[in-house]
Amino acid sequence: MQQQMCQAVDDYLNRLLVPEDPILRRVAAANRRAGLPPHDVAPNQGKLLFIFARMVRARRILEIGTLGGYSTLWLARALPEDGELITLECQEKHAAVARDNLKRAGLGARVSLRVGPALATLAAWDDMAPFDLIFIDADKVNNTAYLDWSLRLSHPGTVIIADNVIRGGAILDSASQDASVIGVRRFFAALSANIKLTSTALQTVGCKGWDGLSLSIVN
Repeated sequence: MQQQMCQAVDDYLNRLLVPEDPILRRVAAANRRAGLPPHDVAPNQGKLLFIFARMVRARRILEIGTLGGYSTLWLARALPEDGELITLECQEKHAAVARDNLKRAGLGARVSLRVGPALATLAAWDDMAPFDLIFIDADKVNNTAYLDWSLRLSHPGTVIIADNVIRGGAILDSASQDASVIGVRRFFAALSANIKLTSTALQTVGCKGWDGLSLSIVN
């Protein structure tokens, strides 16, 4: 019953504040048809990313974890015409779906999609220009390493957002053997210890269940 209520509230909020246009609906449908994991951000979460990007007037965005490009689309829409979004995806199947989605949305020229393990892609990085916003939404095992790279590719004022960091409350279990939980706990420890960051985190409930995101700004 609680999940049904959360879904109903999300539906209400989305209906009033985040009416999905035909392009967003087609992207979500294409991801389902392709059998991608149902890990896309919810529509209201996508618009939250859009608002964050607009708030910081982002011109360069890095996304670690593309999947089918639903969050990519939200972020790319927040950029000015001459803005750039670089998104990293480890699986070619997911990247192919994302390319088609972004092309249909008319955003292919604004987005550079790089395929391969994110840490290997970052290690071979040939453009160290800093990003204004970085969205981490990939495997949680490597979240701390993604944070390290995010700091290298940031400037004072860069916003770093990480998704799915509450894990249904599992992060409270210090004895957990779940690799994702261990990865997120290490990530939070790194956020707490890093004097270059001002950070917080929020729990979220809704159609995606009980989870949350962290939000940091580079000092």
